[in-house]
Amino acid sequence: MPSSTAVAAPVPGPRPGPPRPVPPRADRPVPGPRPPARPKPGPAPSPGRPDVQLLSAAAAEAIDRADEAVDALLESGRRPGDVLVLTVGEAHPWQEHELSFGEERYWAQLADGGDVFYADAAVTRQLRRDVVVLVVNEGRPERVAVAARKALERAAELLVVCGETETVAPLFA
Repeated sequence: MPSSTAVAAPVPGPRPGPPRPVPPRADRPVPGPRPPARPKPGPAPSPGRPDVQLLSAAAAEAIDRADEAVDALLESGRRPGDVLVLTVGEAHPWQEHELSFGEERYWAQLADGGDVFYADAAVTRQLRRDVVVLVVNEGRPERVAVAARKALERAAELLVVCGETETVAPLFA
């Protein structure tokens, strides 16, 4: 009868752990006492004013100019969830489209934060994104001034204003 040599399969089990640290030797310098712990910093400083970029457009073309600005922001690497578009006058067509599915679903998009969000500049909900695009598609100075102030508060890094620069520029001086 031929003899067969059976090779035992490795038994699964714990793998060897990382090597243990070498104990200190007399010929190695021993670290001194630890420095005292640094005090923890206080609250983070309030963020500074965002950069403001003015893109000239007549009120009738402000939405188209804003769409171009959003496209440029996304092409430059901004995430869609970083961008908020606020309109001073008539609602953006995309906002109207999203509202057609109902208020609850519309506002859920804001909470989700995965896409560009479109809203009226006069909205009272807390809205804040890295980039705000303000569409000045209406000419009432008092409404534009309030919208500009709110847009500045809502933009963490950049505020892009699409409108008649002669009208809106003094609001950001």
